[in-house]
Amino acid sequence: MEQTSVRETVSRLWETEVVPSLSELVRIPALSQAFDADWAANGHLAAAVGHVRGWIAGRGLPGAKLDVVSIDGRSPVLLVDVPASPGAEDRGTVLLYGHLDKQPPVGGWSEGLGPWKPVVRGEKLFGRGSADDGYAGYAATTALEAVHAAGGQHARAVVLLETGEESGSPDLPAYLEHLSARLGEVSLVICLDSGGNDYERLWLTSSLRGLVQVHATVRVLESAQHSGLASGVVPSSFRVLRQLLDRIEDAETGQLKLAELNVEIPANRLEETRASAAVAPGAMRSAFPLADGMHPVSDDELELMLNNSWRPTLSVIGGAGFPEPANAGNVLRESTTLALSFRLPPTADSAAALNAVEKALTTGVPYGAHVELSGVEHAGGWNAPDAAPWLAAVLDKVSTEVFGAPWRSVGLGGSIPFMGLLAEKYPQAQFLVTGALGPDSNAHVPDEWLHLGQARRVSETVAHTLDAHARG
Repeated sequence: MEQTSVRETVSRLWETEVVPSLSELVRIPALSQAFDADWAANGHLAAAVGHVRGWIAGRGLPGAKLDVVSIDGRSPVLLVDVPASPGAEDRGTVLLYGHLDKQPPVGGWSEGLGPWKPVVRGEKLFGRGSADDGYAGYAATTALEAVHAAGGQHARAVVLLETGEESGSPDLPAYLEHLSARLGEVSLVICLDSGGNDYERLWLTSSLRGLVQVHATVRVLESAQHSGLASGVVPSSFRVLRQLLDRIEDAETGQLKLAELNVEIPANRLEETRASAAVAPGAMRSAFPLADGMHPVSDDELELMLNNSWRPTLSVIGGAGFPEPANAGNVLRESTTLALSFRLPPTADSAAALNAVEKALTTGVPYGAHVELSGVEHAGGWNAPDAAPWLAAVLDKVSTEVFGAPWRSVGLGGSIPFMGLLAEKYPQAQFLVTGALGPDSNAHVPDEWLHLGQARRVSETVAHTLDAHARG
């Protein structure tokens, strides 16, 4: 497939068609269902689906069928079904995945920016959902158009855009089951909800961590008491919870102690991490806005990358039972609740990990304090299969012709539950998990932005991958 034609089509579409429509998508406050209890009534998720559906429908992809799929009580899915090019009908289904739901806006956006205010500054499009992951449906559609414009081929392609990913994709298993017959035999999965350590090359995600989440409440009193009268007699609920956490995490090192949360790092993943650390030195050490004088947990870039991809971690992401400091009286509180988020190695058994965490938190509790667990969930990680020869060859091609730098792969510290679900359902499928996110794209936090140049290059990559897959 002719590279110049692909690039010209992708560049033209992004400039004249994609950026204007994607900017309007940024304006829609399509909070994921976990952050908007009234999502169905508010209609923002439906509005995001309708907006992108209208744009894709106007692209005129030959034979494309668009369908908004809704199961009662579940957030909607947009399905775009594009028939195979002549001669590529036997290559199975290519499933191109993205999501349209968004994280909460959060405060602290820079002057002139806002979560629902699209702003283009040079090669940056600011706004919530621009990079994570509103651009994905546009990139997939643009890639398909570029294949047709360049006289290439593609197998049957199904673009699936869900609206619950930021909530952990709770509805996706039901949709996969519901759509199983329509999807057919998936031979290639392209996920654009990822990224890499810089914007100079193609980054592939080779693994994703799993997840366990628990809200742990320790209760020591029926009602709060004067701290001067009760302390020394009644233990602090926070101290009891801290003791329980010490069973799980080494507070000095951050290492998690439970065997069920740890795995042996595969040799091939260790080697790829070394290679990725070498081409982007300091990427992890400088990726985050550390407080003045702070330093990461290690000065070794390799160790940081392994910590973020193949080692389990615990983050306390929320709490309850605490008054604001200005309103805190001398009271021994009746209870403390902490929201605990465990990131698991890609091959860890998330159900076994959850069971181990629950046992550590509820067995032999100091002083006989009451422990209540709620908000419990778990999801498995994902470890990519080895690339087929055709996929390895096209990756080398786009590295030279599109990026001008060797491609690299790296484990991603986050979770995309859909990948684990698909790997289990389609064990013979090849996976291309990539995207335009970089270490400073600010996903989930203020000033989220999409690197437009990287998004165009990713679109070109998808076009060449579709063509290579069709030709086998």
